[in-house]
Amino acid sequence: AVLAVIGVAAWALVGDDDTTTSASDTTVDPGAESPVSDAPCPPPDGTSERITTFDGRPQMCIDAAKTYTAKVATSKGDFTVALDAKAAPETVNNFVVLARSHFYDGIPFHRIVPGFVIQAGDPTETDDLTQMGGGGPGYTIAEEPPADGVYATYDLAMAKTQQPNSTGSQFFVVTGDPAPLNSSPTYSMFGTVTGGQDVVDALGATPVGGPNGATPTETIAIDSVTITEQ
Repeated sequence: AVLAVIGVAAWALVGDDDTTTSASDTTVDPGAESPVSDAPCPPPDGTSERITTFDGRPQMCIDAAKTYTAKVATSKGDFTVALDAKAAPETVNNFVVLARSHFYDGIPFHRIVPGFVIQAGDPTETDDLTQMGGGGPGYTIAEEPPADGVYATYDLAMAKTQQPNSTGSQFFVVTGDPAPLNSSPTYSMFGTVTGGQDVVDALGATPVGGPNGATPTETIAIDSVTITEQ
């Protein structure tokens, strides 16, 4: 089984997490970055239909010299993220391609750890949030952790398994003390929330329960992720 969501070490510091979860499709061989797909880049205004499964990691579709912003619209309000294409070009490219493919539309935040992170990005179609955490886009990419090894509140990063090159589509926003992440800086950090921090705080304050104590008791969906390029 492919394990973990935001690192075993990090989870051990904030609470018990016995679920079998991953940031990527469990059919992908762990430790190996997926080959590049020959699919064309999605148009800047998005594909005409939602795409949730891909035959490989996306080709480079962004210009790292440009500025990219993501507006994440949720059922509890919107927040805006400044994406760092210079520091994490492959990760930002991956997120932009998925967003422009409407991959994230309708996906819920399936895991919330109060005072730590909120997590989403699993396309598994189920109303049972306790069964989510193992889905992905069908490929994996390499990690791009912060050069200084430091994460901060409101940073946007990608979830992964314990294996290298296991980043997929699941992402998290740091909502509290990032110390557990800083003790194991292996997660791609590719943006920072620059607007709507109150919405992020509200998402992080959602009551939780379930076997791991991190399953939201209400469904909070991502309505859309809109990318702006300048």
